[in-house]
Amino acid sequence: MRIVGFIKTSLLDWDGHVVSSIYLPGCNFLCPFCHNQDMVLHPESFEDVPFAVIADYVRSNSEFLDGVVVTGGEPTLHRDLPQLLRQIKELGTKVKLDTNGTNPQMLRDIIDAGLVDYVAMDLKAPLNERYDDLAGVKVDLESIKRSIEILETSGIDHEFRTTVVPVLLTAQDVESMAAYVGGTKRYALQQFRPGNTLDPNLNAVKPYSGAALKGMAETAGRYVRKVIIRGDI
Repeated sequence: MRIVGFIKTSLLDWDGHVVSSIYLPGCNFLCPFCHNQDMVLHPESFEDVPFAVIADYVRSNSEFLDGVVVTGGEPTLHRDLPQLLRQIKELGTKVKLDTNGTNPQMLRDIIDAGLVDYVAMDLKAPLNERYDDLAGVKVDLESIKRSIEILETSGIDHEFRTTVVPVLLTAQDVESMAAYVGGTKRYALQQFRPGNTLDPNLNAVKPYSGAALKGMAETAGRYVRKVIIRGDI
């Protein structure tokens, strides 16, 4: 298992928690709005972070750290992800996993084994042919749907989240996604940030206004129990 990034302390990666964040290389998506393009396209360019370094930091700062976030890239691409999660849990801390939902079997296995406390799953687009445009590749929508079902029926704390890119997603798209996960506990709308995107054409795109994003959140709130807006509005 390669670990290619380690943020010692973050207040942004798990709402209400002070965490350390671990980055795993590689992704099976090529989302045009992605800001981690080097981790996706050139994972070999990063130096490895030894797990021992992470373990020492987490143990030494357990008095204020609430957990560890495992993100990427796409963590579920790695067959030894369960082993990494088990090592983190053995440090006596909570674990959050970020995923795009393309590996429902691993997601189920990880949850069933009690290796995660919270899962954040990206919803890129409405569950139709447009998903490919937002993901940048051909997507098996049935895998995405199975992952949604697994999270909704597992009892584990989780959220779905969408980065709202003006030229790629409309208010109607957001409503469609909210309706699909209707009744879910938490849905996060994330403000798009231009700059250093995988598709350079998006660097010139102006984010939705705060009023527009709040309007989408209000509409989404008709379907889900709680809507969160993340990012500057």
